[in-house]
Amino acid sequence: MVEPWQNYLLEDEQRHVFRVNRSTMTSEEVFASERSAIFERCWLYLGHTSEVRSGGDFVRRTVAGQPLFFVRGKDDRIRAFFNTCPHRGATICRQDAGNAKMFQCFYHAWTFALDGELTGMPDAAAYGDGFNRAEVGLREVPRCEAYRGFIFVSFDEHAVPLTEYLAGARDVLDVIVDAADGAAEIIGGAHDYGIEANWKLLVENSIDGYHALPVHETYLKYLARIEKRAALETGTDDTSVKAIIGKASDLGNGHAMVEYQAPWGRPIAKWSPLFGMAAKDEIAAIRERLRAKHGEERARRMVDLNRNLLIFPNLIINDIMAVVVRTIWPTSASRLLVRAWQLAPESETAGPRERRLEAFLTFLGPGGFATPDDVEALESCQAGFACSGVRWNDISRGMNREPQTVDELQMRVFWRRWVQMMGRRAAIPA
Repeated sequence: MVEPWQNYLLEDEQRHVFRVNRSTMTSEEVFASERSAIFERCWLYLGHTSEVRSGGDFVRRTVAGQPLFFVRGKDDRIRAFFNTCPHRGATICRQDAGNAKMFQCFYHAWTFALDGELTGMPDAAAYGDGFNRAEVGLREVPRCEAYRGFIFVSFDEHAVPLTEYLAGARDVLDVIVDAADGAAEIIGGAHDYGIEANWKLLVENSIDGYHALPVHETYLKYLARIEKRAALETGTDDTSVKAIIGKASDLGNGHAMVEYQAPWGRPIAKWSPLFGMAAKDEIAAIRERLRAKHGEERARRMVDLNRNLLIFPNLIINDIMAVVVRTIWPTSASRLLVRAWQLAPESETAGPRERRLEAFLTFLGPGGFATPDDVEALESCQAGFACSGVRWNDISRGMNREPQTVDELQMRVFWRRWVQMMGRRAAIPA
């Protein structure tokens, strides 16, 4: 028997109607099914190669509720392990990051090499002939692969190769990394916070251009004041973009993006009054270097266009005021955890790096202009879902035209993939 909450999606392309059942945001049964149907099958972001530069460097993470750690071995290979001792279960890696020559369980002192091999234990003679050390080494996550420095894992040993899974998102990652002269790094430190809302609400919000003007009005007014002051001081108005203009794209496999021009500047490639007149020449030089290396059209994309990228199911890369890498992890049907890092060129000098971090904090930091607004909006939505008289969210905007940044194609891309993996959909009633 199909339960009511399993009728997830109503879609009618001819009538330009797309609706999602609100129970997908509130049902603990749906949440439990997501864990097995989506998070145990997809490629999930683990970390970045720049976080483990040298042999023995390790980082501890929780991915889809499972404790893991990844380490660069003496052979330069990066491996991801389940963070549990195969002896009696205690966590092996007990620090968030560091460098180690080996890993030792604090409970019974079993010792493991960087490649996971069991190399020692107290009183080894107490184990009989049938004891096989090869069977009790640290267990690697079934799949661990990297693309352009971004490390992903999958708990499904039969998952397609990462490059195939990424589909059209590969080109977007290429643009981001190439804009960093081919070598990007995660800046030390992260933002961690929770939201009392379903995780899919933040996925939608992160690629939604429709909410920007009403929800982030304060930030846009802040930009306007700065631009006006700069125009008075210089006698010229160098800001040409006065609105959010762009398009949405389906990148395949549930990945989607909005790419657009916007009023705000970016710290290495587009001048803005936010960064002051002193930065103008430096930014112009960076722009020219990118043009000379990548050609006019690709450099224009790097310099003039912003990107909000979703890699299904829960990785967001916002290439806007700065490059923000954000993971979204559900802990229940109505709560999620966020971790966000800043990605930057390895060769970045002090001036652009300072501007980047300032832009990151000003807009997308936990206390910035945008994040508190978004948190309030999502928690308000979650509260509204308690109303029994309204069953469906409407995500139909733009179905009757070429998709724009303010339309909802990108959310429909996510939901079609979500429901495909979950295995239920319905048609609009006649």
